[in-house]
Amino acid sequence: MNTMRFIAFVCFFTQSARNVQAFGMMTPSFAENVPNITVVAGKDVVLPCIVDNLEHFKVAWVRVDTQTILTIHTKVISRNPRVGLAQSSKRHWYLRLKNVEPSDRGYYMCQINTDPMENRKGYLEVLVPPNIVDSGTTDGVVAREGSNVSLSCRATGHPEPNITWRREDGSEFVHNGISVSAVESEVLQLTKASRLHMGPYLCIASNGVPPSVSQRIPLKIQFPPMLWIPNQQELAYSGQDVVLVCHIEAYPKSINYWTTAKGDMIISGDKYEAVSSDDSYRVYMRLKIRSVGLADYGAYKCVAKNSLGETDGTIKLYEIPNPHTTIGMVTNTVNRQTSTEPSIRHAKKKERKRARPNKGNSPATQNEVTDDNNHGDVVEDEAPGPHPTSGPTYYGTIDSREHSSSSLTIQPHSSRNAICCAVFYFLIRQFIASFSV
Repeated sequence: MNTMRFIAFVCFFTQSARNVQAFGMMTPSFAENVPNITVVAGKDVVLPCIVDNLEHFKVAWVRVDTQTILTIHTKVISRNPRVGLAQSSKRHWYLRLKNVEPSDRGYYMCQINTDPMENRKGYLEVLVPPNIVDSGTTDGVVAREGSNVSLSCRATGHPEPNITWRREDGSEFVHNGISVSAVESEVLQLTKASRLHMGPYLCIASNGVPPSVSQRIPLKIQFPPMLWIPNQQELAYSGQDVVLVCHIEAYPKSINYWTTAKGDMIISGDKYEAVSSDDSYRVYMRLKIRSVGLADYGAYKCVAKNSLGETDGTIKLYEIPNPHTTIGMVTNTVNRQTSTEPSIRHAKKKERKRARPNKGNSPATQNEVTDDNNHGDVVEDEAPGPHPTSGPTYYGTIDSREHSSSSLTIQPHSSRNAICCAVFYFLIRQFIASFSV
């Protein structure tokens, strides 16, 4: 039908041109070409056609690809309500299209009914912003850890949109063994997906025509509970508050709880305070035990269960001495040792006085042997009579009341040697102690 109308239009236009030219009028011409125009779908557009010396000739607009007559001179032929005509003078003829659609894309021709017919044409490019199609896009994926996962996203638009995958929080993820922040593809393939891949992803479609669009696609990876304990052994003294910590990873979300050293489930109250907080598939558990007593020492368990399995971890609580009591005992001991030092020094002084030799002693009651190889050390000879079998022995001192049958006499120079040896020994110990510090 359009073809027949177009042929009739050409015949009419040609005959009109011959009739006008028969009167010897000037031939019209185009002042400029019809421009190529680009417009975003939904906008209005105007195609200009400027003609000089039109006189009694006529102008028409034609859709080239469909051979559709849109206007003839001042009349709109098209039945499309979006098509209109505007004329500011005999030179300017404007084709107007309202609310442009992608189907309006193509060549438009402005014609003058001369013989032969004159025409100029321009191309109307219609841009379409991207739009994500639900039918070809993944709504959400739930998969077991270690399996291969595919996320699909399909979008329409003109030009054809590019698809980019990103994490919603912008963090990197592993793709084909490489840590990346974005992947350009309609399908995102994740090989051997792990819990580290879990989270929402964004499918972003863009083609240079604003606005870009995106769709949120959640990915959930299922795996049995796993836990780790920072400190498997905790120390506390009686009356102290102590905190036990346990970290859990699981999806679907696990049921988590604590058990006491006796195996009873712990419920928060005056004695215990159990707190947990979760972030995605991670859970942080904290158990506070107030005023630890003897019955509280032992093994505590952190337990996690979900539909795929269960696990538990043990924390042992051990008793240690109260540091405040220990410090007091040490202080008292030091004070007692300090207070007895003057008495000990006084007793040693009295013993040295008793050990001085008596000028009236006979050779029969004392035997003294000095060996040059022993450098003046005193060597005791046993004297006749009974020898003591028990009792304290003091180096370098004699108690005549306890040793009446066997006695040892120390010469003055031997006593001085003993004192010198003691002083020398003390200095050596101090010297070694200084290096150990």
